[in-house]
Amino acid sequence: MEKFTTLTATMVGIPTENIDTDQIIPARFLKVTDKKGLGENLFFDWRYEADGSPKPDFILNTEQGQKAKILVAGDNFGCGSSREHAPWAIMGYGFQAVISTSLADIFRNNSLKLGLLPIVVDKETHYQLLSLIEEEPDTQITIDLASQTVQLPDGRKVEFPIDSFSKTCILNGIDQLGYLQRHAAAVEDYETAHADRVNTLAA
Repeated sequence: MEKFTTLTATMVGIPTENIDTDQIIPARFLKVTDKKGLGENLFFDWRYEADGSPKPDFILNTEQGQKAKILVAGDNFGCGSSREHAPWAIMGYGFQAVISTSLADIFRNNSLKLGLLPIVVDKETHYQLLSLIEEEPDTQITIDLASQTVQLPDGRKVEFPIDSFSKTCILNGIDQLGYLQRHAAAVEDYETAHADRVNTLAA
């Protein structure tokens, strides 16, 4: 997992509500065991013609889409199945954060574990972001994970929620196993100091 501290970047909007994980990455692409190449299949059925050629008017096939690092999505984004391939595909395309008014719980949890930052904002802010994308496509916003804020071009800062454990992991670029490994010495010290208890539990 790569560290995420701050990000200043442009955005693209896909404001359709209730986009499920099968639309994000169709089931026929789930046979892979790693994330390599999944970004090419992100929103495949929306992004490509039947013959496999890119649809020129779909946002991810445009220059604006290809340089954006932030996806502004519609409400209840990532609903449906529990496939972690969905955040894999989003990250594989190049996005580092997804902003919406609500995100499906399983999708949000998978994203946090993989280092894709899921951000929930109020409807007013969401509308403002989509308006900026339409009116001024090169507009950049800044996401600061340490302060848990999204800074808009007018200087307004909007706070977003994230649990402290996930925040620590993403700021440091470590997954759950990496977090435990960082505390290996403390675990060993505890086991040494409480050897009788540890041996009893092991038995």
